[in-house]
Amino acid sequence: MPRGVTPRQPARTGRHEGVLQSGRVKISTAPRSAPRIESGRPHTDRSGSAVGKLRRTTAYNPIASERVDEILKRLDSLYPGVTCALQHKNAWELLVATILSAQSTDVRVNMVTPELFRKYPTVQDFAALKLEQLQPDIRSTGFFRNKSKSVIGAAKKIVSDFGGQVPDQMEQILTLPGVARKTANVVLGTWFGKAEGLVVDTHVHRVSRRLELTRNHEPKKIEQDLMKIIPQDKWTLFAHQVIWHGRKLCIARRPKCADCLLENVCHAADKTWSTVELHKNAK
Repeated sequence: MPRGVTPRQPARTGRHEGVLQSGRVKISTAPRSAPRIESGRPHTDRSGSAVGKLRRTTAYNPIASERVDEILKRLDSLYPGVTCALQHKNAWELLVATILSAQSTDVRVNMVTPELFRKYPTVQDFAALKLEQLQPDIRSTGFFRNKSKSVIGAAKKIVSDFGGQVPDQMEQILTLPGVARKTANVVLGTWFGKAEGLVVDTHVHRVSRRLELTRNHEPKKIEQDLMKIIPQDKWTLFAHQVIWHGRKLCIARRPKCADCLLENVCHAADKTWSTVELHKNAK
């Protein structure tokens, strides 16, 4: 050992790299020090502690049909029959709620919409509004000026072009102000039961990348990737399940990996706890 170099000492707390809790490895938060661990039986180091096998897996295909099927099966077990968290009674209310949910939370939107729809019960009522009338009612959802333009603009077009009914075709609903593919997929899938696309919000973006179901960052490309590997009859449910999973367990910062049923099929680099090898690009 070169002179003047002191070997690294383990933490007194025992929380240094490789120490296990309940037979599993706790991932260190120190950069470049997290162990890369493959599933399998642990072996024992010189100190008597169990550590995972360190060799890398071979011929790993993250979008293999068997792996995707297993992920879908576990999501079904975790979130059977979940649906959109936005409260609504008809297609128009769901459309408005989805527009308001941009850069906001479903909880916040659900606090605003009951009074909003009591005050303006029909799409015709919204179409007759001026921006200054609607803005105070939706201010707490953020970006209320742009959202007011979108909601009133969508209402006017629905009244003038679609007889007061929210269109149930992708090419038509995309002509409404403030409506892009995410909003269109929410309304078509949740209300009309039409799987013409797959919702990609911030949760679907994060979870699908962590699960290596896509390597893309753009929502449109992520949607295309997921549509290739998820059965079409599962598109709507899958999106709702992943959104719920992203809220409850696979959160952005410090995901609750120790409580996750998908843990041993997930190789995300930013996991907080793992029994499998980590993949640096899965995040």
